[in-house]
Amino acid sequence: MPYTAAKPPLPETPDELRARIPGWGADLDPADRPQVPRERTDLPNGAHWDFPDRQPETYPRERSIEHEMLTPVFGTAQPLHGLSGAIRRYSYERFSEARAAHWLLLIAADRVDAGGAHLRSILTLRPDNPVTETGVLSELRRHPVASRRGRTDVRHQVLDPLIVAGPWILGGLAAVGVVRALRRR
Repeated sequence: MPYTAAKPPLPETPDELRARIPGWGADLDPADRPQVPRERTDLPNGAHWDFPDRQPETYPRERSIEHEMLTPVFGTAQPLHGLSGAIRRYSYERFSEARAAHWLLLIAADRVDAGGAHLRSILTLRPDNPVTETGVLSELRRHPVASRRGRTDVRHQVLDPLIVAGPWILGGLAAVGVVRALRRR
């Protein structure tokens, strides 16, 4: 049973595992293992429960298909919404966390959510300002070359302007295309 205070029993005994897997149990001698004090079960672990109280689930939450049930406590700060929420739900319902498709769908949902936030910002009276909000100006003013030295992402720095400005340029070109199409009609 997951999420209990007691350490769960092993599905197989150490002798069965040693017989089935060559070399299994090489670290069973407590003298060879520095983590033994943490594994002692006779010490009080601070858990005053056998199974923690469950947090109420007010709306369906995403849960990996590998898990039998939702964890007793989960975050509710960002409930799923819109198209990105539908993509995330599909990822959790359909794919295991061990599959690349699961994570690629979650990344795609993240990009859809970011795109929606950019669109909402453009439609308001105070749209985002990519020049000041990305820190491009401060990087130019405060030691631009010296701040880049010694970083591990040196090879990817040439992509930074494309990644930051690319979506805004594409959005601007799309807006110009829409305006031109409307003028033609």
